[in-house]
Amino acid sequence: MGFRLGVDIGGTFTDFCAFNETTRELHTLKVLSRPDAPGSEVMEGIKELHARFGVNPQSITYFTHGTTVGVNTVIQRKGVPLALFTTEHFTDVLELGRLKVPDPYDLLSARATPLIAKDMVLGVCERMLADGRVDRPVDEASVLAALETARRRGAKSIVLAFINAYRNPAHEQAARDIIRAAAPDIHVFCSSEVWSIVREYERTITAVIHGYVQPRVAHYLGSLQKALAEAGVPAVPQVTKSNGGVMSAELGKAHCAQMIMSGTAAGVIGASYVARLSGFRDTMSLDIGGTSADIAIIRDGQPQYGVGEVIGEFPIYLPTVAVTSIGAGGGSIASVDALGVLRVGPESAGSTPGPACYGRGGIRATITDAFVVMGFMGQADLGYSAVKVDTGKARAAVADIATGIGRSVEEAAEAIVKIAVSGMYMEVSKLISRSGVDPRAFALQAFGGAGPMMACFLAAELGMTHVVVPTAPGVLSALGGLIADIKNDFIKTVYLGLEPEAIETIQAGYEDLRAEAERWLREDQGHAGEARIIYSADMRYRGESYEIETELTREAIEEGRIAAMDEGLHQEHERIY
Repeated sequence: MGFRLGVDIGGTFTDFCAFNETTRELHTLKVLSRPDAPGSEVMEGIKELHARFGVNPQSITYFTHGTTVGVNTVIQRKGVPLALFTTEHFTDVLELGRLKVPDPYDLLSARATPLIAKDMVLGVCERMLADGRVDRPVDEASVLAALETARRRGAKSIVLAFINAYRNPAHEQAARDIIRAAAPDIHVFCSSEVWSIVREYERTITAVIHGYVQPRVAHYLGSLQKALAEAGVPAVPQVTKSNGGVMSAELGKAHCAQMIMSGTAAGVIGASYVARLSGFRDTMSLDIGGTSADIAIIRDGQPQYGVGEVIGEFPIYLPTVAVTSIGAGGGSIASVDALGVLRVGPESAGSTPGPACYGRGGIRATITDAFVVMGFMGQADLGYSAVKVDTGKARAAVADIATGIGRSVEEAAEAIVKIAVSGMYMEVSKLISRSGVDPRAFALQAFGGAGPMMACFLAAELGMTHVVVPTAPGVLSALGGLIADIKNDFIKTVYLGLEPEAIETIQAGYEDLRAEAERWLREDQGHAGEARIIYSADMRYRGESYEIETELTREAIEEGRIAAMDEGLHQEHERIY
């Protein structure tokens, strides 16, 4: 008897789904997360599954895992000391970015401080032209001088992001070899290998985030692999990816940036599965856990994808499931400011100490405490009896808020919920505008520990008439990891007008990518079965600055049907705008 196990670590709880391959039963479990010891909750949960449901570790044939280690490393700024080597005279790339500010209507709004300090961004003498020809070879002496400076200033890892490396990565590779020969203890990352896209800032910031989190994520995955092996788990560990797929944990050590939104994306994959089963194929998923609310659009039972998702104030330009995150989860803390205004979030009580009603030392009111006071939760235990609700402590915490705003405890609890819903409505409205959808034509699918409690309030605000709640909403992200496919994205940047003379170049480019994808499946993932390849192109009209990802058919590419490619762009442009 074998089991397939999906695990997802959240800010408050860690979720487990164990599927019995013989009886087709699904066992679910939650344990409290351990931010102080990431990964220990995984082994604790496996022991609990064995005790409760007889899930023997030796019988786990498939294991997939969503983790927040990467995203938390960025948000908390606890990454490795990092240096960035750029082409000489291009060292301001992180400071300049795209010259955008968080709030264009606030002249005082400031962009986030870069993950790499200005004195750790060093120039290297080299220059690659836009067409991939070498203008100035890599100067070894300048690489070694930059390396010496970086090491003296404390760098443990180095990111290489040279101009036009997406077109010809030879200079990044040469500099990497020089550094490795001189300093084998230094981790080196090439932007052209992390994600080889056009546009200097986008390629650089993606590589920087990867280099920033890689040592910590790789150490975590290595520790997890060791712990699973010691427990006798025979399955090769898989990790969920930001694009909604999975890859082996061993590959994850080298491709950490692809895991930044792993747990969030797995939740949307699970929601897409439920959307297809329920008959509500057009849904808006609402995943509310302890620390945040994640919202995504699902069309015809399929998640939507994009690039440029913001992670801890920084965009990452890798293909991801399109999700909007709001700092309003069940553990979001309510407070009264100096002007007597009630605010909710983004600060969260997490799992330690957690909401006051958990009885674990928390004394500040949270959204969960408000629901307890309003009677929505009764005397229920949370997290499969991991937490027993203490109504008295919830009322005491909300009473402090009530005093601050001059209302009764019940009125204060209701106000906390209303403000949380109002904040969600504002963010969802932005998502609706960007996605070009009418919420009245969509169902709202609520999951996560707090999602179903908030769903009807938000649905009423949006004019939505249907709310879908999965059978086990609290562990849907773990289930999403179980049903996710092995998946990877491959990209090649070329500049071409969509003209008849460009067809051969287009066909050759797609053939190279197809061969690379098949090699990855066969050699890196050990997959010998059938595979589905989806073709797309980033296209734009002449004079536009940014592209629209447009799905293409294999037949249109192989037969050189320009009209079909054109029509795909027209339809996608009209849908969005």
